Formats: sequence, C-alpha cells, structure tokens
Amino acid sequence: MFNLNKSKKNTEIADNNDFFDKAAAQTDEKWINEEDYEGQLSVDVYEDGDDIVIKSTIAGIKSEDIDISINNEMITIKGRRQQSDSVTEDNYYYQECYWGGFSRSIILPVEIQADKVDASLKNGVLKIILPKAKKSKSVSVKVNTREL
Repeated sequence: MFNLNKSKKNTEIADNNDFFDKAAAQTDEKWINEEDYEGQLSVDVYEDGDDIVIKSTIAGIKSEDIDISINNEMITIKGRRQQSDSVTEDNYYYQECYWGGFSRSIILPVEIQADKVDASLKNGVLKIILPKAKKSKSVSVKVNTREL
C-alpha cells in the first residue's frame, strides 16, 4: 500500500536518512496535498485453469465502494477507504495506514470474456475471476487461381 508518513511525532523519531521525514521535519506546513495522490493496491495475478484470478487485500472498504472496469486489455480497480476516527494529526505517533482514494490498473496477459467476470469481497480480500476467451480455431484458406 501507499505509505505517506506525515505525523510530526513520527518525523521526530524517524531515521534521518529518509527524505520524506527530513522534508516534513523542516516545515510545520502540510507540504504534500493528499488529494493529489492515490494509493496503489498490491495484487496477486495468477492463472487457474481457464481463468485469470486477481486477488488483493482491501480491508476497511465496502463492496459498493469498489469500482472495477475493463477496457480493451486492461482492468482497473478503484475505490476509497474512509477513516472513521477523527484523530488530530498531532496525536499520532505513527501513521502508516493509507486512507483515501486508491486504484490499480493491470494489463491482462490474455484475452478474457468480459461479460463473465465475477468479483467477490470476503474477509477483506477482493477476488476477481476473469474467464479466458476461448482460443479461436485455426482456419485454412484456399487460394483461388482465378484472376481479379
């Protein structure tokens, strides 16, 4: 997941070699606008017989808050994880969980049957099953000897 360490307390005790922590410690202003960034989902993509399967841990989000779209040879997963607690930034010692919008686009390794895709969310794991398109049979074409 996308990690944005922005807490003052976290930057005070962080490793001095970390660019983001150094930059954050040099200013009291919020130097990164969170709205300009999206988290990127970690995914597993594998083949299971006649299907391509995509799995992602996506805890803390409802299924209706996930948008999955397939265009050409690419699948895109988008959503937004809302933080329910109202904790002020000064009260954090560490802030490593990503809250906000996220997305991930994956180029599909094979042609799929887009109308038969199935997606489920169970125990914080998103599973998308993409049935492979049946391979077309090769066809022989006979060349005529007549002139055009």
